[in-house]
Amino acid sequence: MLEDEMLAAVESPVALITEIGTHLVKSGGKRIRPALYFLAVHCGSFHSEKAMPLAVAIEMIHMASLVHDDVIDSADTRRGTPTANAKWGNQLSILSGDYLFAKAFSLVAGNNYDERVTTRLADLVCGLSSGEIIQNKEIYRASRDVDEYYERIAKKTADFLEICCELGGIVGEVPAETIDALRVYGASIGMAFQITDDLLDLTADAKTIGKPAGNDILQGIVTLPVIRALDTSPDSVELEAIVTNPHMMPEELSRALDIVKASDGLVFAQAKVDEYLARARAVLPPSLPADVREAYIMAADFIGGREF
Repeated sequence: MLEDEMLAAVESPVALITEIGTHLVKSGGKRIRPALYFLAVHCGSFHSEKAMPLAVAIEMIHMASLVHDDVIDSADTRRGTPTANAKWGNQLSILSGDYLFAKAFSLVAGNNYDERVTTRLADLVCGLSSGEIIQNKEIYRASRDVDEYYERIAKKTADFLEICCELGGIVGEVPAETIDALRVYGASIGMAFQITDDLLDLTADAKTIGKPAGNDILQGIVTLPVIRALDTSPDSVELEAIVTNPHMMPEELSRALDIVKASDGLVFAQAKVDEYLARARAVLPPSLPADVREAYIMAADFIGGREF
């Protein structure tokens, strides 16, 4: 049903907008954000006609942010499918992303949600932009600032999952203390999700993750495993020289990957993932409906074991 509602939402009198929007929806995705939102709504009073428009808006904001990310990153594929910018160029992609953002807020405005919903969604979009700006100023700098890294991934990923859980609680009219717990859960699995993403960028192949392995290093983005390798590897000087080079050659990228994998960077980052997931599981209150609690635990387990 969510997919059908999303396809309906991207329909436009302008045929090209419909074409691009349909391509983006059908490109797939885990839909983890609306799933977390729906679970939170089920903690209280669930009415599909009330809950669905916000679920669509949440996923459209996510889609819009990915469209803009792909333009920034000059990405040709995502999830193994051509990106909007690869098919229609940067200008139309940016405008399409803007259209999706506006359409998302139109859905919210037209369904009389609590004013907290609009405020938190605005906070979300500001945070997504801030995260990209923080990341952009650090490219090719080999920063070892772990706190800056955590701030960046919180704004880019964790805050989004936190807000999904929070908004579900608001729409479901659950008690304030339950919403607080759901927010912590969402933030924790969000941090784990992004660190896992950063691990997969270093360890998975292009067919598995839908983009080239080592893409972050190639773009000058230093993630937690690389930060750790810069601090602990005997080859840290060589690694720093590679990751600060905007013109690195394929063999240099391969060497950087080897250095990181030979260090304790992957193990260190995986331990952080496990720490965040343990926090997420522990914060779930016993008052949650049993099926919802089980689903949230399964979501944490999925993130801990994901390979794509």
